[in-house]
Amino acid sequence: MISELEQGLVRRVQEGDATAFEELLDAHRTSAFRVATVVLGSAHGADEVVQDASIRAWRSVASVDADRGFRSWYLRVVANTARNDRRSRGRRAALVLRLAAQPGRDMPDPEEHAVTHDDRRRVIEAMNHLGRDDRLVIALRHFEQLSENEMADVLGCAAGTVKSRLSRAMSRLRAQLVHDEGGER
Repeated sequence: MISELEQGLVRRVQEGDATAFEELLDAHRTSAFRVATVVLGSAHGADEVVQDASIRAWRSVASVDADRGFRSWYLRVVANTARNDRRSRGRRAALVLRLAAQPGRDMPDPEEHAVTHDDRRRVIEAMNHLGRDDRLVIALRHFEQLSENEMADVLGCAAGTVKSRLSRAMSRLRAQLVHDEGGER
C-alpha cells in the first residue's frame, strides 16, 4: 500500500518540485545502491549508476503512477541503468553484498539475527556463483523485501513470472550451498 505522503510527493515531483524528488531519492537511496550492486556484480560503480538512474528518473518522472508508488518504479530504473552500464563496460565481477551483510540496514530482518556470520558468508559466496538474474531476484525479495508485485514492476514481468524465477533461483542457491558444503546437506 502506497502512503498518501508518497503519493503527494510523486505528484509534487511531477509538477516540477525538485525538493520532493530529493526526498523520494533519499528514502530509497540505500535500496537503489544495493540493487545496482547486485546487477553490477560489485559495489564498484554502483554510486555512478544510482546517480545516472536518478537523472533518468527525473527526466521520465511523468511516467510514474502515483497510486503504484515510486519505489518499485525507481528501482526498475536503477536496475535497467545498471544492466546498461554492465553491458557497456563488459564486466563480469563477483557479487559483493557488503551492505546486505552489514548490520544497520534500513529494515533489519528478524531472521538475520539467527543467522551466524559464517552462514551469511557461505550464502554470499554461493550467490557469487549464481547468474546475475538469479542474484537480482533473490536480492529484491530477501534483501529489499519487495512484494511479488513490486518485484514484477522492477523486473518488468508478470507476478507469476516472478514466482517461478524466484523459485528457480532459490533452488539453484540451495544446490550451490550443498555443492559448497561438499554435498553433505
